[in-house]
Amino acid sequence: MDTVLQKKRWSFKRIALLAGALLMVGLMASGYLLGSGKSRVKVELSNLVIADIRKGAFQEFIPVNGVVMPITSIYLDAAEGGRLEEKFVEDGAFLKKGDPILKLSNTDLELSLANQETAVFNLLTQMQISRNAAQQNTIGKLNQMADVESSWEEAERTYLMNKKLFDQKMIAAQEFKQSQIAYNYQVKKKKLTTQILKQDSTLTKQELYQSAQSFQRTQNALAVMRKKVEDLTVRAPVSGQLTSLDAEIGQNKNKGERLGQIDVISGFKVRAEIDEHYISRIFPGLQAEFSFNNKKTMLKVKKIFTQVLQGKFQVDMEFVGETPDGIRRGQTLQVRLALSDATNALLLPRGGFYQKTGGNWIFKLSKDGKTAHRTDLRIGRQNPDFYELKAGLVSGDRVIISGYEAYGDMQELVLKGD
Repeated sequence: MDTVLQKKRWSFKRIALLAGALLMVGLMASGYLLGSGKSRVKVELSNLVIADIRKGAFQEFIPVNGVVMPITSIYLDAAEGGRLEEKFVEDGAFLKKGDPILKLSNTDLELSLANQETAVFNLLTQMQISRNAAQQNTIGKLNQMADVESSWEEAERTYLMNKKLFDQKMIAAQEFKQSQIAYNYQVKKKKLTTQILKQDSTLTKQELYQSAQSFQRTQNALAVMRKKVEDLTVRAPVSGQLTSLDAEIGQNKNKGERLGQIDVISGFKVRAEIDEHYISRIFPGLQAEFSFNNKKTMLKVKKIFTQVLQGKFQVDMEFVGETPDGIRRGQTLQVRLALSDATNALLLPRGGFYQKTGGNWIFKLSKDGKTAHRTDLRIGRQNPDFYELKAGLVSGDRVIISGYEAYGDMQELVLKGD
């Protein structure tokens, strides 16, 4: 009896034809992808940060931390060293100019003052003795001059009278000659005495002047010594608030040692530290701003300290207009320091994409928002919020600004989700 054989649905020939067709489709798809030159990856929209390109005001600025400080601070240093004997006020006190703050003792200075006072007294006594002696000497010279003038007048009278008598031949020549010799002698004596008196007067004046100068120098030295002793009582050089007082009774303070400071409370300034990278771009007059109590307050760079410490330098900024109410010494402010004027530019928000691309390219969304293609661009200046776009995008474009680390070298992103 013959057996009926069931016909196989999948014959070898049929399987071979199907495999060949699938291979052909695969080759065609591969060729298409290779021809398009694009590598794709699917990405969930919920994992992306998308931003719009728009035109707006761009200003290059850097964020810095500023500390509110008194507009003027006067440091208190020990003018003279000594042991702290008494404190008149405590840290934080409000003082007027000249108010005592603390008192030091220094026995060496006090002994030097006593010795200097003694030296001045001795010199003054010596000056009085010298002055009296000079006066007595002058009086003696004047008396001598009076005697000489009297003798000269008598010799002159005798000489003139004898000359007249001699001319009348009433006296002998010998008598006339004697009177003439006596007169000439008195003339010379008077001239010499006058010269001696003049020299004595000049010398006396010089001695008195030198003594006065020496006494003045000694008095100046005494005044300096008294000032040193007075400086042992430290007083407020200006009116203000005493801060940072570092002094306790019994401590020994060296000359020049910092004791504290007085803050002039007539106003405030803001001191900020800036990275040395910007030192060539910071100059007086630059504008800055910060927000305080939901209001913007403007600052202006007043002074630049060019000394660089640990990679930073300092600037002082003053308030433009009135100081906001509530600002306190030591308060920290988040300040935006402008490095340029505001200009109209194409703005690209900052994002994590920059770490991967260096700002050379970005993924731009298609018009339907279903894909994003790699697009070259050129970035100019930047601030903490935006990049300034120079080329590659136009206003209204939408771009992905989140990080690109997961996309490798992909040329196109296929966006999934709402």
